[in-house]
Amino acid sequence: MLIEFYLIKHSLSLRSLFQMDSSRISLRPFKLSDVDDFLIWASDDRVTRYLRWNSITAKEDALTYLEHVVIPHSWRRSICLDDRSIGYISIKPGSGDDDRYRARVGYAVAAEYWGQGIVTMALKLAISKVFEDMRELLVRLEALVEVENKGSQRVLEKVGFQKEGLLRKYGFCKGEIRDMFVYSFLSTDKIM
Repeated sequence: MLIEFYLIKHSLSLRSLFQMDSSRISLRPFKLSDVDDFLIWASDDRVTRYLRWNSITAKEDALTYLEHVVIPHSWRRSICLDDRSIGYISIKPGSGDDDRYRARVGYAVAAEYWGQGIVTMALKLAISKVFEDMRELLVRLEALVEVENKGSQRVLEKVGFQKEGLLRKYGFCKGEIRDMFVYSFLSTDKIM
């Protein structure tokens, strides 16, 4: 009864009381053998709501997407829980002379793992690794987040990203032009 009162008073869920053991979280390149785990979260409209791609519901489509889009990507990693794919982090370097010093961050995780700190931990790992991998060029990471996506905004702020401003009618997603916040993390910033 006391725990139930505490949870209600502080608007918490039971799972948010117990943060995920960080040693169980890892990032690795995707493999075709991830297809069944990938399909679990990639077919969930709640997970893909703010992504540029639509939910993938057929195994054949998932295999094609993994083979032709995900695996060839220069820096897309599977967020793994005990080496099972439960989401992804993508860091896409800019192209051209003016954009080569910055990269754009995107991520998603299966809905059953929301609110457990997994994306926060994975993003911290990714930032450390990508600045190490691209230390000669990369100065700035950017994240564009829809105004309605409060969960993603909290993740970025917990990691140490700075909200820079509102981009009105900036991003096209799922048939709409949406307002977005732009966040940044510089190579000189400290991971929280």
